[in-house]
Amino acid sequence: MNIRRTSAVTAAVASVALVLTACGGTANEAETDDAGINQESAVTVAWEAPLNELNLSSTNGNATQNAVIGYMLNSGFNYYDENLNLVEDTSFGTYEKVSDDPLTVKYTVADDTKWSDGTAFDATDILLQWAGTSAKFNNVQPETDEEGNVTNQAALDAGVYFDGTTPGASLISAVPEISEDGKSITFVYDKPFGDWALNFTNQFVPAHVVAQKTLDIADPQEAKDALRDAILNADVAKLSPIATFWNSGFEMTKMPEDKSLVLSNGAYLLDAYEENQYLTLKANPDFKGKNKASVETITVRYIDDPMAQVQALQNGEVDLIGPQASADVRSALEALPAIETNNSVEGTFEHVDLVFENGGPFSPATYGGDAEKAKKVRQAFLLSIPRQTIVDNLIVPLNPDAEVRNSQILIPGSPNYDKMVAENGSDFYPAAGDVEKAKALLAEAGVTTPVKVRFAYNNENARRVNQVALITDTASQAGFEIVDTGRPAATWGTLLGTGQQEYDASLFGWQSTSTAVTESDANFRYSPERGLNNYGFYSNAAVDAALDQLQVSTDPDEQFALQLEVEKNLWADAFGTTIFQFPAIQGWNENLKGVDAITISPTIFYGFWNWELGA
Repeated sequence: MNIRRTSAVTAAVASVALVLTACGGTANEAETDDAGINQESAVTVAWEAPLNELNLSSTNGNATQNAVIGYMLNSGFNYYDENLNLVEDTSFGTYEKVSDDPLTVKYTVADDTKWSDGTAFDATDILLQWAGTSAKFNNVQPETDEEGNVTNQAALDAGVYFDGTTPGASLISAVPEISEDGKSITFVYDKPFGDWALNFTNQFVPAHVVAQKTLDIADPQEAKDALRDAILNADVAKLSPIATFWNSGFEMTKMPEDKSLVLSNGAYLLDAYEENQYLTLKANPDFKGKNKASVETITVRYIDDPMAQVQALQNGEVDLIGPQASADVRSALEALPAIETNNSVEGTFEHVDLVFENGGPFSPATYGGDAEKAKKVRQAFLLSIPRQTIVDNLIVPLNPDAEVRNSQILIPGSPNYDKMVAENGSDFYPAAGDVEKAKALLAEAGVTTPVKVRFAYNNENARRVNQVALITDTASQAGFEIVDTGRPAATWGTLLGTGQQEYDASLFGWQSTSTAVTESDANFRYSPERGLNNYGFYSNAAVDAALDQLQVSTDPDEQFALQLEVEKNLWADAFGTTIFQFPAIQGWNENLKGVDAITISPTIFYGFWNWELGA
């Protein structure tokens, strides 16, 4: 359900070749196990950013580099096929809408669905997902000083604060009903929810492990039962440590000593993880689900430099890559012999967001609460961004049809995109920018120039370095001074998520993970719970109201009207600006069959169960 940030953390990887096999022998040449897996088969994939958490629903865990690994480690009630149709996985379990009024949905877990330590996956694991993402039990919120340091840690320690929220989960206030055998759980919604089929279907963490670590109970089933009771009875004393562990207990940058933190319920097991270098997944021999591992080992090697990924593919060190596209990467990749390539568009778009509540140049508080003055400064800055130049210089060489994106919600080419752009107010910001208009707005605001803007981005990403250089040039002409607060990839994600006191504008990408109409809710919502991805602390009651209504709408025309209402406010408030849809390029060894990347996460890892190795 969540839109994920891309390249939130990227490793600085040495160019030394790892001693890891790329292509193994065929099934006819090597021993196979009872599931038909070639035990000597291995596929190595290059990826730009290392895993940093296995709870994909927490604030830190909600990032693409975690989602692609979680996709291979864990199963769920459904998944997307190559055409982005939602497919139910009945081998994991079933779900059904049992009532429309009120909306009631029942989930039943299959008997063979288990965690890799043998503990059954059941309704309590789903119950914990609801507790962690509904905000129902939160009785305290973090407070921070100007440096972003938490100032109410004692209150947080004493209270309950789960830091994950999703639109659908927050619409369920009634305590769910769990069947006597613990296999089924039934949710009753407070009001209709159009994307109900995407709720509670994946992204689970093992409830028994959370309970073992927080409630001092060794037996897995006893621990799980205690956690279930704590949630059902709203036991604050127990929920407080449970929430703390759920928020951060599954964070990791290398293989943890405690193997219970890397349990799987899917096709693969996390077998090794060397910090900023690689991680290795091995086929789960006990997995009974539908999408079983087809190769014994998948190694994900972290290489942040796109050209270094191409070189690794050429050298046979990796079998599959999906690097950030550039003209040089495309030319180099297409020149390689025995390599299959694919050019397409990703479900990711580049954008600039502004921070509203940090005492910086875009905050009303900076001007004594004068919201209109702050808005003019924001508008002026967005007008100084040369979006067309960025697209022409950096994207058109990869995609001759590339255009500036002018919607915060809809992808170019989607059915309502043109109508959205014609009506959402984005035409206030010409694609080429307007330096003179920006100067006039700053003069109207009566601010002293140059206005300093601390600009945050991943400064190890070449394309973003180039974008910032272009923005710096035109912004200086308009009356702004860009203060470079870019960070290396390894610390960039933390800055974006919690370092708002250190930056005023940010440049990064959102990658879609679903086709849900409510997917962007987390980007723009402020109330009643600030959206997980609303890093700029943007607040508009009309936007919140439209998002509330969008959650319950099932009529396509009404859904578009509500999305349009959201966008009109975003552009009018100078929330931020969109720049381009990512071009995509993938390459793989011709001996690797079954590769079929999709536009949304997990991109090149989609359909790993279809991968086969030739000679």
